[in-house]
Amino acid sequence: MRRLSAAVALLVGTVLLGACDPGGSDAPSGPDPDAATAALAEALTSGDFTGVPFTGSTTPEQAAKEYAAVVDGMGDVEPSVSASTSEADGGTTAELTWTWPLAPKPWSYTVQAPLTEGEDAWEVTWERSLVEPSLRATEVLDATTIDARRGDILGAHGQGLVVDRPVLRFGIDKTLVPAARAADSARRLAQLLGIDPAAYAKAVQAAGDEAFVEAIVYRREDVPQAAEAGYRAIDGARAIPDEVPLGPTKEFAAPILGSVGDVTAEMVKDDPEKYHVGDQAGLSGLQARYDDQLQGTDGVTVTADAPRDRERELFRVEPVTGEPLRLTLDQRLQSLAERQLADVGPASALVAIRPSTGAILAAANGPGNDGYNIATYGQVAPGSTFKSVSSLALLRSGLTPSSTVPCTTSIVVDGKRFENYDDYPSSALGRVPLRTAIANSCNTAVISQRGRLHGDDLAGAAASLGFGIDHDLGFPSYFGSVDPPASQTEAAADLIGQGTVLASPMAMATVIASVQAGHTVVPRLVDSVGVSVPEQAEPLSRQEVAQLRDMLRAVVTSGSGSGLLDVPGPPVIAKTGTAEFDRGGKVLTHAWMIAAQGDLAVAVLVDVGSSGSGTAGPILAGFLRGAR
Repeated sequence: MRRLSAAVALLVGTVLLGACDPGGSDAPSGPDPDAATAALAEALTSGDFTGVPFTGSTTPEQAAKEYAAVVDGMGDVEPSVSASTSEADGGTTAELTWTWPLAPKPWSYTVQAPLTEGEDAWEVTWERSLVEPSLRATEVLDATTIDARRGDILGAHGQGLVVDRPVLRFGIDKTLVPAARAADSARRLAQLLGIDPAAYAKAVQAAGDEAFVEAIVYRREDVPQAAEAGYRAIDGARAIPDEVPLGPTKEFAAPILGSVGDVTAEMVKDDPEKYHVGDQAGLSGLQARYDDQLQGTDGVTVTADAPRDRERELFRVEPVTGEPLRLTLDQRLQSLAERQLADVGPASALVAIRPSTGAILAAANGPGNDGYNIATYGQVAPGSTFKSVSSLALLRSGLTPSSTVPCTTSIVVDGKRFENYDDYPSSALGRVPLRTAIANSCNTAVISQRGRLHGDDLAGAAASLGFGIDHDLGFPSYFGSVDPPASQTEAAADLIGQGTVLASPMAMATVIASVQAGHTVVPRLVDSVGVSVPEQAEPLSRQEVAQLRDMLRAVVTSGSGSGLLDVPGPPVIAKTGTAEFDRGGKVLTHAWMIAAQGDLAVAVLVDVGSSGSGTAGPILAGFLRGAR
């Protein structure tokens, strides 16, 4: 090995040290391209190009302005940009990996940005293709959400209950009317459509210059003739055809199915990740409870937009339609039930159940309910319809339909006088069979047997008939309650469906359905929600079923439900009922009737009526006749 003298070695060392930085002989000379790459990636993420050196005369401010214009159409979506530097025979390049976190799938791509070595730093040439490799000098990015089609709500046999139906959207298109006349057009359209002119004119004035400001949406078949004929005479007014998810009619099962509309400010505040201003979502009822299932997943498209409405698609994810919600409601029977209630002034409801399966075929709420779901969630004293439950408890205590009981004009319990209804038939007074007492709804006879019941005997009989045990059915439902009585007076009142006893029409339809089916029925509405008979419900015996049917058939053949005797078809069993309550210092009565025929069980409630047979009875009879 050749050895240098000490003097030569010192000279070489001096030359090397003078030419390199103290880091050693491998340290690069000149500016670092990695620093330029990192600065560019940071700028493209933040929009601040202050630290990026550009070739030519481009300034950071100019680049930032162009960048903002390019990405403005991406909305609030913030990209991430990672970068690395590569060197090849062609030169030094910053490799930029872009990711836009678009829902439901991120958009990722790579841009190759050539770097040029300057005196103090590596420089990059500003071009719009730094943002997306195919972008041309006049193009910008634009992201558009593709709304997912909402899942249908289906009824029995796959019938479409809530499906896309044609509508007309009336409003002012501000591109079709001079700005100075837009407010006047808005007021004229509002007057034509019967909405608040001042409020609508204010909304039109506040909207952007190219906005279509919706005034009202009509079902296609419900558009007033005056509106369809008159809107064309108003500058800027348009009626845009569209389809939206709707039921067969505006009223169809509305309190249960619920509605879909623009998300509220409260919804956006409570869940900003899920909801954004302008989104559509379920606002009430089943539409709200199953919104995640029905909503589907929106798609997205990103285009490169150029002047004169030219655009190229760069990225697209198709929307995914929401999953349908399958219910047991029968469209024909639901509509029939609503027609039966259409002319009832007080609050009212009708529920129909198929005893063999527990399927709720109709759950109708009358126009007097103010939008409340009384049908499945009302809490009202059931009156003498509850004697169907009391009858089972008395049968289990040892009585039979032929057992003699005293039906007196009145009975006193701890100082409280109980009487029969005003026109109780005198021929059914005295010592009568239990069957006769139930058929004519004798309060005093049932109360006279209170001593035969102990503890939870009454609640146990109720449970066997599907009453009083809560289940999660996947929709608002009230199964009724039989609280332990606090006194002998309450115990007496409970036996005739007053006192502490409360029920919904669904609960009472379940009671008569259980008698008809011969076993405990658990109602069901949502197909995906399984139901089962609770363990604490003692099964009905064959003898109990036969005896209950015997007594409830007598209600129709010789008692208070005789109005159902001529209903065509299989024999009808029934029970009428009224329950007194105080409203504003005035004693009023709830009117009830329950009945079953074949594989159909029905309960009708009218909040204020004269009697079960006189007020609820004709509604129930009409439903049974129509159901055939």
